[in-house]
Amino acid sequence: MATCPPYPTRPPTLAHTRPHWWQRTWVRYGALITLLALSGLVILALVREQTGTQGFLVGLGLAVFPVPLLIAAFRWLDRVDPGPWRNLLFSFAWGACAAALIAIIANSFATRWIATATADPTGADTLGATVIAPVVEESAKAAAVLLVFLFRRRDFTGIVDGVVIAGVTATGFAFTENILYLGTAFGTDQLTGDRGIASVTAATFFVRVVMSPFAHPLFTVLTGIGFGVAALRADRRPLRRVLLPLSGLLLAMGMHALWNGSAALGEYGFFAVYAAFMVPVFGLLTWLAIWSRQRGLAAVRTELPVYVVAGWLAPAEPFALGSMRARRIARQHARRHAGKPAARAVAEYEAYATSLAFLRQRGRKGRAGADYVVREGELLTELWHRRGVARPALDYAARATAPPLPVAVPPWPAYGPHAAPVRYTAQPPYVTSYAAPAYAPGTAYPLHNPYRT
Repeated sequence: MATCPPYPTRPPTLAHTRPHWWQRTWVRYGALITLLALSGLVILALVREQTGTQGFLVGLGLAVFPVPLLIAAFRWLDRVDPGPWRNLLFSFAWGACAAALIAIIANSFATRWIATATADPTGADTLGATVIAPVVEESAKAAAVLLVFLFRRRDFTGIVDGVVIAGVTATGFAFTENILYLGTAFGTDQLTGDRGIASVTAATFFVRVVMSPFAHPLFTVLTGIGFGVAALRADRRPLRRVLLPLSGLLLAMGMHALWNGSAALGEYGFFAVYAAFMVPVFGLLTWLAIWSRQRGLAAVRTELPVYVVAGWLAPAEPFALGSMRARRIARQHARRHAGKPAARAVAEYEAYATSLAFLRQRGRKGRAGADYVVREGELLTELWHRRGVARPALDYAARATAPPLPVAVPPWPAYGPHAAPVRYTAQPPYVTSYAAPAYAPGTAYPLHNPYRT
């Protein structure tokens, strides 16, 4: 029976190092969960105090509508190299609890201070919405992206990861903010007696949930792109890795300030900003995210064939893993013939293979970290353990999605007095060989698999 090659699982220098108590995993997770739970309880109490119990329930019911759609969109974007669910849960919880709490406290304090200093409550509200709120809110949301970037560096490798983490964080923040605005609007309608489509609640729901559910994700995604580009940079340029996220954060603040200030531009200022800035920027960022996703699939098809030569992967796997349709067919085939555990194993195999392709791409470009060899060994080990279930499914998917082969001209002439003579020319353009790409010198690559079966 074939076994996995003996790759190390961690650097030798850390093998006998005992971490301090505050560096233990359970301590970090416990502190983070406690912080988010306390923030959630405080924000719940503040929103309920401002909206009332009935307003809170109405706001909660209406604010939840865009959340599944936004989460599904970001999850779809992350299907090429899906990150762990714990990162998404942390990002959403941080946006909905910690970032929202920071924004409410800081915005209220700053607005009251400006109103006291200038003796102009109306001007203080306008200044707070256009200057203070964008800085505070985008900084609070960017903190979640920064934490994932620093402490989950293996899961943060490019633009798509930055977009997904930032977008999910902003979705959580918008969820809490919508509860507050919709609950307050409902309370206003209760006092004035307005009902139906002419009510403040209906107008608020239309503007915040129907027309602009992507507003907060759009702002924070600019910060995520800055972190994503920084993740692609080499470690030898630390200044650029700091300036790129900072530039994204400043762009997010600027877009947020423009959006909040649209109300002061006249009766049609909101619609002008919406049509002239929000929609084009949303389309541009959507294109960038999809382009990054397709580029990731191309990297899978380019980087994995070397592991076929070494015997780690089957010949059809790079093609199947580089196609989302083939991946889906492979999971369906495994589920149909071996049940849900097999489909889950195939999905994990696809995720590990994609991470391996991205890791090799960074190594070839000189952007891999010091743990490159260790990480490569870990990924190959995970693939090796799941090959028995994944390889038949991927082989079936490759055959099911393979393009049709061209039909050659028959080698015999057509019969009849008017038949044209057959001229034999070059052979059909079949691919008969594979040229391995050039790799960075001095980098350890598995050129031979001694356990190949």
